[in-house]
Amino acid sequence: MIDTAFLEQLKRFSLIIRKRVTSNYKGARRSIAFGRGLQIKDYRDYVVGDDIRLLDWKIFARTNKLYVKQYEEDRTLSVHIIIDRSSSMDFGKNTTKFEYGSMMGTGFAYLALKENDKFEFSTFSNDLDTLKPRRGVSQLMSIVDRLNKLEVKGNSKFEESMQRYRGHLKGRCLVVVFSDFLFNLDEIKDGLMRLGKHEVKFVQVLDREEKDMKMYGDVKLFDSESHDVLRTFISRRLRQKYTQKLNDHSSQIHDMCVKLGAGFYQITTDDPIFDSFYNVLTHGSL
Repeated sequence: MIDTAFLEQLKRFSLIIRKRVTSNYKGARRSIAFGRGLQIKDYRDYVVGDDIRLLDWKIFARTNKLYVKQYEEDRTLSVHIIIDRSSSMDFGKNTTKFEYGSMMGTGFAYLALKENDKFEFSTFSNDLDTLKPRRGVSQLMSIVDRLNKLEVKGNSKFEESMQRYRGHLKGRCLVVVFSDFLFNLDEIKDGLMRLGKHEVKFVQVLDREEKDMKMYGDVKLFDSESHDVLRTFISRRLRQKYTQKLNDHSSQIHDMCVKLGAGFYQITTDDPIFDSFYNVLTHGSL
């Protein structure tokens, strides 16, 4: 079950975004420059009554004409939370990867509400399931209820889902994707590129057991997505190779994200949820 008790701990946080937001739907984000945005958008002729602090004196020095700087206003931030609900996310003893990712996603939605911003919540596997953006705590609680009832199954069709989702991205947005990302690197790259030039955070959610494999001896491995069963012997060397391969996979996703201007973070389901938020919101890519 998705526990929301931790939301009270997030009051000290705020969403951080690098890029400008251009939605026409005003939120609570305010500029520190005369009540306007920080980005100069255009100029116009000065008329009597204009704030003289907005005059561009450099242009006046060159042209001997008075022009007023027009700033791009701060607008509401649209927060898009996308959670992988494929079969591989239904793994974990105390808390599954899907439940942990859902709690993280609920936290991002809560922070959006706190700052009077819009949020949109979606899940993907074989298909894409999207909830319409609305405001209010009741909307957030209804999402939690729906997530608790959701069946976690299917295969991760990441690139296809991101292709469909790009139509939801209007203006400048913060897009946070929670997944184990245990699928093809090319699909991850193609999916990331579908999200366009928005602020994107990829959060890899892993269970401690799969991150630090402790199994040894004769085992039967079950692929939750393909339903294939593999009988094998896990030796110490095989465990080392597995760990190296997983680390290499995550490192390649990280490098890909850095190259394309996105953030990449790795968390495990036994991490305190507060610590995971702190890392994703305050640190660079991990």
